[in-house]
Amino acid sequence: MHEWIEPTGGSENVLERFIALYPDSEVLCLWNNAAHRFDGAQIRESWLSRTPLRRSKALALPAAALAWRTRSEDAEWVLVSSHAFAHHVRTKAGDPRTPKLVYAHTPARYLWEPDLDPRGSSPLFRAVASPLRGIDARRAQEATSIVANSIFVAQRVRRAWGRTASVIYPPVSVKAIQDRDAWSQRLTDQDHDVLANLPDEFILSASRFVRYKRLEDAIRIGEITRMPVVIAGSGPDSRYLRQAAERSAADVRFVDQPSDWLLYALYERALVFVFTAIEDFGIMPVEAMAAGTPVIVNAIGGAREPVEMLGGGAVLRDHSEAGIQRALKDALSTDRDALWMGVQAFDVEVFDANVVRWREASIA
Repeated sequence: MHEWIEPTGGSENVLERFIALYPDSEVLCLWNNAAHRFDGAQIRESWLSRTPLRRSKALALPAAALAWRTRSEDAEWVLVSSHAFAHHVRTKAGDPRTPKLVYAHTPARYLWEPDLDPRGSSPLFRAVASPLRGIDARRAQEATSIVANSIFVAQRVRRAWGRTASVIYPPVSVKAIQDRDAWSQRLTDQDHDVLANLPDEFILSASRFVRYKRLEDAIRIGEITRMPVVIAGSGPDSRYLRQAAERSAADVRFVDQPSDWLLYALYERALVFVFTAIEDFGIMPVEAMAAGTPVIVNAIGGAREPVEMLGGGAVLRDHSEAGIQRALKDALSTDRDALWMGVQAFDVEVFDANVVRWREASIA
């Protein structure tokens, strides 16, 4: 079970590994917006996919809980990838003996922590939030076992659902990133020209261009430290970020929609990767560390966990000028050789092995 399928996303990376591990299983989702991403997989959509609601997640969310509950699936066991209401799914006749394993990317933020997700501020969602929280917590009690994608999320699971969750960190293509001596030597001519026009040393930040990603923090850090800044990605807040860059004294460059290979080359070139969004985990900081680049992360959220585990950079607790200078100094003192080895604990193969062990222990 998976909420909805998009062309890209951290939860889709998890689904990809679930499909690879259990290729004969059906995949149920509310709707599929990436028809060719999982070619060969048996994917079935819900009745919501045939309604106008699929075009607006914010409007569809209240109906999503009902959509999952009205499905009756006859299965030996169920593996759920949930960041909204997929864990509400019931087995045929609601048989409690059917193992239901829930991989929680998070309890729905817009329901439980709307200050972190603007979708929770819509009038429609506020009207139904209180009863939905009660229903959501009750449905979570039906899970045989719950795994969270970070300690940060496991704590949210405890607060929201009253359940204890172990942790399996999401899959990151660590070995694939480390499989090349220099990604800059594998770029297309166009990507090579982009890289060649950037400074030799820079602070890097990358993600979708939306406000909650806090990419403007990288601009401020560049201004304070007098270092060039490269911001890679795309999204609806591109104009906002470019205006912030124009107002700044920092040398800020934008790389629009980088290919994977160009992004990896940017990781390699960067002195430090800045990621101050409050995220449940954070794939990109781990990718940067896989490329041997230290990171600066927010003190709040799951992104700090691999950084602290690996000594892979600095946690930004003090956002003053002195605090930023100190964080940069700490990040640049990272032992890159040790980081290169330690980050392999977050590789896809490790995730796969952890999921198999979890399933075997849960349905034994």
